[in-house]
Amino acid sequence: CGYLAWGSRRSDPGGTPPRQEPGAGAPRSQPHIIFILADDQGFRDVGYHGSEIRTPTLDKLAAEGVKLENYYVQPMCTPSRSQLITGKYQIHTGLQHSIIRPTQPNCLPLDNVTLPQKLKEVGYSTHMVGKWHLGFYRRECMPTQRGFDSFFGSLLGSGDYYTHFKCDSPGICGYDLYENDNAAWDHDTGIYSTQMYTQKVQQILAAHDPGKPIFLYIAYQAVHSPLQAPGRYFEHYRSINNINRRRYAAMLACLDEAINNVTLALKKYGYYENSIIIYSSDNGGQPMAGGSNWPLRGSKGTYWEGGIRAVGFVHSPLLKNKGSVCKELVHITDWFPTLITLAEGQIDEDIQLDGYDIWETISEGRRSPRVDILHNIDPIYTKAKNGSWAAGYGIWNTAIQSAIRVSHWKLLTGNPGYSDWVPPQAFSNAGPNRWHNERVSWSAGKTVWLFNITADPYERVDLSARYPEVVKQLLRRLSQFNKTAVPVRYPPKDPRSNPKLNGGVWGPWFKEDEKKKKSDKSKGVSKQKKKKNKKKAN
Repeated sequence: CGYLAWGSRRSDPGGTPPRQEPGAGAPRSQPHIIFILADDQGFRDVGYHGSEIRTPTLDKLAAEGVKLENYYVQPMCTPSRSQLITGKYQIHTGLQHSIIRPTQPNCLPLDNVTLPQKLKEVGYSTHMVGKWHLGFYRRECMPTQRGFDSFFGSLLGSGDYYTHFKCDSPGICGYDLYENDNAAWDHDTGIYSTQMYTQKVQQILAAHDPGKPIFLYIAYQAVHSPLQAPGRYFEHYRSINNINRRRYAAMLACLDEAINNVTLALKKYGYYENSIIIYSSDNGGQPMAGGSNWPLRGSKGTYWEGGIRAVGFVHSPLLKNKGSVCKELVHITDWFPTLITLAEGQIDEDIQLDGYDIWETISEGRRSPRVDILHNIDPIYTKAKNGSWAAGYGIWNTAIQSAIRVSHWKLLTGNPGYSDWVPPQAFSNAGPNRWHNERVSWSAGKTVWLFNITADPYERVDLSARYPEVVKQLLRRLSQFNKTAVPVRYPPKDPRSNPKLNGGVWGPWFKEDEKKKKSDKSKGVSKQKKKKNKKKAN
């Protein structure tokens, strides 16, 4: 990751001379927007949250910007990415359940306007580097068809960091590195993905004119499994006995250095003074893969705070309240309207957004316009055995997995997922040792939980029995949201997705023409049958 560490050098020998910073001139109205999304970074896994892993770049950028300490995302990859790019809850895109699997004929619905499309309308150059994970079964689903001028990265994002191969199941394996709409075989040189993506970012910034606005979406693969990192990043973490935690620490150290290099590139090529850098994790950490959410409860894939409360901050010379902490409620859907407004774009009245413009909340310390968050309603997740309409006071079936936040209150129903607290000492042995975990044994029939998150951010005191009226109020709000939900999109596997049938590459396999031909054929056959039947009848 160190290839961009220019330090105090003012030019590269034989390279592009540095452009002048625009700070001395009149400020441009449309800012450069750099959105950096980390993958599976735990809430504790940043220096300023007390981690033993060193993150000097993230610490410095956050300290000089605004730390978001009441910031929420979704518990998994696809849901967070879909909500970022559309400004809509999962129940309004049909992606309520799980993630988009590589073999599914599914993608972010094409009738959803995306953030890069809206930014392009007002003159932005839009580039994506990194992990997509919003579907690719047909060409119309690809990043370059959803608003990005260029795309370099993976469609899936959990493959090998060096070879860029991904196996979905035994024998179903393929190459997963793309440049725009084609497999990037030319880049298959064994470079670690964090380094490779940072190189690409530097190239984009060097080639673009900083006098014109740019939207750069950098979705790093790190620190998602498989746990791999270049050897030199293990140097400071030999003392960590747990091998997964040690590898994870090395990966995060490399990511931190990469973000330093991105920041240096922004300064070198003249973007920084008119830029807004947003940093976010896509979900909570996975303790079994080295991540830590301590002292929050739960992990990635759950609706406990450890799965959905994220590391996040904004760094920008354009901020009014630099060096502050924002404790107002902020959700990943809020970036869509916030960034479009900052870019002087228009949000169509017919787009039913779930996000809010929260720039004044972040920059000036004002109250957030957001008072609630629908964390999700998943009607096809495994139902809680003891859930019922009766347990939900006839308002809601508590067998259904759902979670909602209204002001200080958070309600969970159904099966919210793995609920342990995993303290740092759990990583001291050969694997995260569950004997070190703190547990609460709930009564077997429990399907409703209520917490005051402001007073109890670690979800240790369930208040559902003490405040039944609050439970009813939040159940009604869930019911209201559910009335606006669209059907779940979660189709079965399609055998045509096998990379062996597509040149060894994960990529679009669905052809509309074939479907039309088949339907036309079937229509023709049915017409012939009707004619024969008529003759027989005559």
